[in-house]
Amino acid sequence: MKLEITNQTELDLIKGSTPALLLYFFNDSCAPCVALRPKIESMVSSEFPQMKHSYVNSAAFPELSASNGVFASPTIVVFFDGKEVFRVSKYVSVDELAGRIRRYYNLIFS
Repeated sequence: MKLEITNQTELDLIKGSTPALLLYFFNDSCAPCVALRPKIESMVSSEFPQMKHSYVNSAAFPELSASNGVFASPTIVVFFDGKEVFRVSKYVSVDELAGRIRRYYNLIFS
């Protein structure tokens, strides 16, 4: 599931209603954000089919990003059972990210 989140209420609702969530904070004027996004979408869809992934446009909704402690783009925050388990910012390795997600994902869905 891909959804663009625009306020804290939506974010709280999706965090509370899904066992696994990848939240991608981006900015369209950020070249790494634009290049990384399709790779992240592909990784989640192919390797973690039960994980939801949603997006927050940090340029359009800076207060939402700031209230979640996100001050750099791109930032990926991963939640399991409604709790943040880790976050990565700026220089993101898709393979390393997949490895970190896999540890938690397998515990919940295997």
